[in-house]
Amino acid sequence: MEFLAEKIGMSRTIGDESVAVTLLKVKDMKIVEALEDKAIAAYNSGKSINKSIEGQQKKYNLSKEFNKFVTLDISGAQVGNLDLSSISQGATVKVSLNTKGRGFSGVIKRHNFQGGPGAHGSRFHRSTGSIGNREFPGRVQKGKKMPGHYGNTQVTVKNSVVSFDSNSNVIVLKGCVPGANGSLARVKVVS
Repeated sequence: MEFLAEKIGMSRTIGDESVAVTLLKVKDMKIVEALEDKAIAAYNSGKSINKSIEGQQKKYNLSKEFNKFVTLDISGAQVGNLDLSSISQGATVKVSLNTKGRGFSGVIKRHNFQGGPGAHGSRFHRSTGSIGNREFPGRVQKGKKMPGHYGNTQVTVKNSVVSFDSNSNVIVLKGCVPGANGSLARVKVVS
């Protein structure tokens, strides 16, 4: 089973053993079309609307608040509200979302290079340094760690469910989940 959730943030459990946890709020979704192993679901995301979205809302008899559509891996789904009964304490889930984007970064931030001395006439502070050989092979090797775009890549992590509040649709996962607060995550129940 798969569904969408929004990252709220991180916290800690209170009790005998304090554990770092991540809070995810499950999006309010409706399954509008059930296929063999997949389902098309609608959810609310902002106020953006255009004629194609209006056509889909008319086709599936949806209210104006459901303005985004997504295909989810749900076997044996029924048209209507999304069933969250498979989420239970101790279940394992895979969470996929984008990491925080850090833009164009140098090698010290991106690859944890050390850098040179800060003073005494040195001209090697935060730069890359030597990147290739002189005569052979006479070029920069593929995969060389260099400055460039850092972050904003999709990452999937496996976490166990500590608890699930069915009234507020909040999942408490053990450990950390990458990404900024408020970002949309795709959650898949593994076991």
